Formats: sequence, structure tokens, C-alpha cells
Amino acid sequence: MEIPEKLQQIMKHEGVVAIATHGQDGPHLVNTWNSYLQLTGDGCLLIPAGGMHHTETNLAFSNRVLLTLGSREVQGQHGPGAGFLVEGTAEFLPSGPDFAAIKAARPWARAALAIHPDSITQTL
Repeated sequence: MEIPEKLQQIMKHEGVVAIATHGQDGPHLVNTWNSYLQLTGDGCLLIPAGGMHHTETNLAFSNRVLLTLGSREVQGQHGPGAGFLVEGTAEFLPSGPDFAAIKAARPWARAALAIHPDSITQTL
């Protein structure tokens, strides 16, 4: 899936990313930073995972994920501030070229969280 240009602009500004998963114990949220996200050539979002153990456990139960991110620095639909909801599937990558790209930028990462978007909706 092609990543919208406005979402790519948001990734250049700092802000909080919320990642929601669902496991046997119910929903779980974890946060990271916009600047930690990397894009692959095929439209996958890569996120360094230092902890995220609960997220990893939940993805073994259901690989569905919701992600939101935004920035006040990017023009939105109705004024300053833009945000997106990304829905898709996710997996943890403890090795391979995508993990190597994450590890090079964030040496503390134990894995790369790869999110494969099914839909991307601008919410702000």
C-alpha cells in the first residue's frame, strides 16, 4: 500500500505514535515516537522494539493492529495539525534486512515491528 505524502511529512516531525493490539487479556496500547518510524520500499512501516513484550504476545494471538500518529506541525484537513489511523497486520522481525535497517538507526532495538497497512485514513 502506498503511504500518503502527508503521513510521510508527519513522520518528519516529532509526535507520539499509539499502537493498539488485542490479545487474550483484551486490548493493549504501547507508544513510540514519529521519528522512530521507517518506511520500506513496499509501504511497510518499521518500528524499533526495545520492549513491547506484551505487544509481541498479543500479535501471536491476533496479528491485527491499529496505529495512530500525528503532528501539529503539518497542515491538517481543518487547520494546523494532521493525524492518521493505520489499520493492518503486524509481525516482529528479530533478524533480516528490515531488522538490520532498524538496528543501524536504533542500536538498542531487539526486533523490528513491521506493520503492513490495509487501510490508511486521515483523521485530522
